[in-house]
Amino acid sequence: MAASSVKKDRQLPAIALDLLRLALKEDKFPRFWKEVVEQGLLKMQFWPASYLCFRLLGAALPLLTKEQLQLVMRGDVIRHYGEHVCTAKLPKQFKFAPEMDDYVGTFLEGCQDDPERQLAVLVAFSSVTNQGLPVTPTFWRVVRFLSPLALQGYVAWLRAMFLQPDLDSLVDFSTNNQKKAQDSSLHVPERAVFRLRKWIIFRLVSIVDSLHLEMEEALTEQVARFCLFHSFFVTKKPTSQIPETKEPFSFPLESQAREAVSSAFFSLLQTLSTQFKQAPDQTRGGQPWTYHLVQFADLLLNHSHNVTTVTPFSEQQRQAWDRMLQTLKELEAHSSEARAAAFQHLLLLVGIHLLKSPAESCDLLGDIQTCIRKSLGEKPRRSRTKAIDPQEPPWVEVLVEVLLALLAQPSHLMRQVARSVFGHICSHLTPRALQLILDVLNPETSEDEDDRVVVMDDSVERRLKGAEDKSEDGEDNRSSESEEESEGEESEEEERDGDVDQGFREQLMTVLQAGKALGGEDSEDEEELGDEAMMALDQSLASLFAEQKLRIQARRDEKNKLQKEKALRRDFQIRVLDLVEVLVTKQPENALVLELLEPLLSIIRRSLRSSSSKQEQDLLHKTARIFTHHLCRARRYCHDLGERAEALHAQVERLVQQAGRQPDSPTALYHFNASLYLLRVLKGNTAEGCVHETQEKQKAGTDPSLMPMGPQAASCLDLNLVTRVYSTALSSFLTKRNSPLTVPMFLSLFSRHPVLCKSLLPILVQHITGPVRPHHQACLLLQKSLSMREVRSCFEEPEWKQLMGQVLAKVTENLHVLGEARTKAEHQQALSSLELLNALFRTCKHEKLTLDLTVLLGVLQGQQQSLQQGAHSTGSSRLHDLYWQAMKTLGVQRPKLEKDAKEVPSATQSPISNKRKKKGFLPETKKRKKRKSEDGTPAEDGTPAATGGSQPPSMGRKKRNRTKAKVPAQAQANVMPSTKSPAPGAPTLSPSTPAKFPKLQKKNQKPLQVNGAPGSPAEPAGQKQHQKALPKKGVLGKSPLSALARKKARLSLVIRSPSLLQSGAKKKKAQLRKAGKP
Repeated sequence: MAASSVKKDRQLPAIALDLLRLALKEDKFPRFWKEVVEQGLLKMQFWPASYLCFRLLGAALPLLTKEQLQLVMRGDVIRHYGEHVCTAKLPKQFKFAPEMDDYVGTFLEGCQDDPERQLAVLVAFSSVTNQGLPVTPTFWRVVRFLSPLALQGYVAWLRAMFLQPDLDSLVDFSTNNQKKAQDSSLHVPERAVFRLRKWIIFRLVSIVDSLHLEMEEALTEQVARFCLFHSFFVTKKPTSQIPETKEPFSFPLESQAREAVSSAFFSLLQTLSTQFKQAPDQTRGGQPWTYHLVQFADLLLNHSHNVTTVTPFSEQQRQAWDRMLQTLKELEAHSSEARAAAFQHLLLLVGIHLLKSPAESCDLLGDIQTCIRKSLGEKPRRSRTKAIDPQEPPWVEVLVEVLLALLAQPSHLMRQVARSVFGHICSHLTPRALQLILDVLNPETSEDEDDRVVVMDDSVERRLKGAEDKSEDGEDNRSSESEEESEGEESEEEERDGDVDQGFREQLMTVLQAGKALGGEDSEDEEELGDEAMMALDQSLASLFAEQKLRIQARRDEKNKLQKEKALRRDFQIRVLDLVEVLVTKQPENALVLELLEPLLSIIRRSLRSSSSKQEQDLLHKTARIFTHHLCRARRYCHDLGERAEALHAQVERLVQQAGRQPDSPTALYHFNASLYLLRVLKGNTAEGCVHETQEKQKAGTDPSLMPMGPQAASCLDLNLVTRVYSTALSSFLTKRNSPLTVPMFLSLFSRHPVLCKSLLPILVQHITGPVRPHHQACLLLQKSLSMREVRSCFEEPEWKQLMGQVLAKVTENLHVLGEARTKAEHQQALSSLELLNALFRTCKHEKLTLDLTVLLGVLQGQQQSLQQGAHSTGSSRLHDLYWQAMKTLGVQRPKLEKDAKEVPSATQSPISNKRKKKGFLPETKKRKKRKSEDGTPAEDGTPAATGGSQPPSMGRKKRNRTKAKVPAQAQANVMPSTKSPAPGAPTLSPSTPAKFPKLQKKNQKPLQVNGAPGSPAEPAGQKQHQKALPKKGVLGKSPLSALARKKARLSLVIRSPSLLQSGAKKKKAQLRKAGKP
């Protein structure tokens, strides 16, 4: 019951912990554990009860002695816990392992002063195995709580179990699926030993990986020597000088196990190299760990009578090893240089790889040594028999080929070393060496031609690492695999049907016809065929289908091989991009960086078209990041073009043309940014040849207005050529319907190179009065570019004023048709014109320019009526806001209706139209009707009907006064003319314009100047006469009376009817009288 009660809480019940402490107190713990836990709770076959047993085990660890720990850690509870860890692998299954890790970590952290108990618990958990494989992971975080003595004892136990596995000391078990398996090879001790050794070697490496900064140097060196020795060497005769030779194997070390140790050793090298970078003083003598391991390997090679290599060295390979050691001694003389440290790391790593693959690494070592001597200024040693080759490639090219060969290996450490070395030699890079890198990255050449570098496949190692785990998973999940197999068979049948070609069909028909002919020409039934004919037909069909099956399998193998080669090639290209990133980052001023633009763009184009797989996505993201952040946005760039100026101008033109031909805008953006980068390089370079060329073009009669001024005159930039290129692109963008170019591209061009903007603005001004799309794009570009400070600084005062006048004239021409839009495109055109006009006003106001706005004001006033007629159309509110924003700048305020204005419909309007106008009001059927009206019917709009007689005597005084005040207003509304006259300050000239009265203009408000005078229009002469013709009684809320007349009307209303003010005064007087009484 206690286990069921805490099923969801996942905690140990208090009663179980009390019973445990009571058993320990009364010295009855063995009996309690055997009878209550193992024979009671564990036999219930109920998972909450099993979890209670596991929690009791974890909570009991700090309370038990060493003898009691031995009892608990070798019983049925820990075995059942191991089965749970092996079977609970599905995502939705509950896993108790994290909770047990917390219990173990708490125990180890709490008993730091008792290393024996720490070691006992850790060894006990490592001894719980499933057919030799421990259930705990190789990377276990609890080892960080071990004391130094316990850690040293645990490493010694792991080494002893690796050399002489004691399978009887393990708490081994098999799952139900493994017990049902009929394969006898799964239960042999050799398989269990292999699984145990593989786990032990990776556990040793993980300990160094997690504790390499806290571990003692002697212990780290002990683990590294152990891994190196058993990866590449075999003991022939034990010797006291090499302790590793005194440790024999109880089971021979198989080749698969040795490959696993080799893989773990190179992983350990990665960790040790990182440690040396973080704390170089922790190693003996300040040398990297790889240096000490090479010295240990040399010691083993010199004791050839006691130790031999797994792959024997030839005489040439041994000479390469000795020359490597000599080169290391020579590098110690240049230890102060950072380049020497990078070369040393490369040489040591390739030297260790010589132990793994001597044939491949021997030539690399010789090339590296030659390149190192040349880079350090020494002449290479040549044998007398070899003649000097004048066509010998430079050392940089050789070293680049070596780095490419190292990058082809699936090793992260090699990748880091190649980056480090290339960072030191990229300043000496030659065009040929860069071309070697670009040949790998260029998709056109690398896919069609045979690559110079063979990409290594690490699938064998991965298969080795995961073979046992896969087999284990397969045994535990047989049912799921059977379903997958059935699905796979169905898919294979579909593929087989799809692979049937016409040739196979013809062959099949031929065989069937031949078999039918054997039975007789007139026979039609298969039963008439003889036995021999049937046998012959069966053999023919069997051979035909066997050949077809082989052809289908060959095609599948070829397809899989091509896909695998493509994947390897993409991985290799991603690794080679590291070299490109190092070059762009460390040598941005190198002229060879300019050669990277188009190869990187080709990778981006191809990846954007076929970026389906994850590798293509990774390649695209990395290339785009290098191109955008490290190349185009770099603060430093090449300042020594030499004779490349003309070629760069041609490249700019080519890139802009390619940008305009791309299928989408993202791809075009990369090409456009590349052209802007080249413009910056050309603009920032000063070359005498470029200056002479510019002077010759000036003498040839080019437009002097397009020539750069000031510092721009000394640059290599040919402004005439570049202006022609970008003007063509801008015209194409404005006129082409589906152009990949965008407005932000040209805004970026204008902000970075305002001199080009000065030359391109006339094209934009020309397209203001064009069709809808060019007009909209031109207005948007002008609106953004006219507000740029960089563009303004390129214009003199008269030129700027002339440009403003031209833009204003074009906009005025467009505004002649304002308010007449019938389509969405025309409406957008009107919006663009008004937005540009307001932007123009802001610019003029900021710079205090004086422009002639008389014509513009007349055009805007002339279009007011047509604009108001379309006031209820869709999207007209934005148009009205922009229109009155411009009119406000010209001194004309936007008319606003008073808040208490109420329109009264005329008598001629139908009730249907009246209801439509009154949206949001209650319908007539929902209104409360007047009970005591004179004629018994309610008046319209909820007001009493106007009658000539007096009110009924039941009406009060206040109600009668309100009724009297409403009757004149109702009578006035009935005689109101349909056409209203404008207010005195209205901007309209025609009396027929509907009246919309503006607010009173503030005294201190100054409108925009028109020819030096205020821009408000003069009041028309006929306006006052038209106003006098109106009746004296005005409409409520819309009367054009003066402010004084409206004030008098309000005062008279207050006098006639009681108000809140009067009633409030009476109440106040009454309160004063009461207060005055004693």
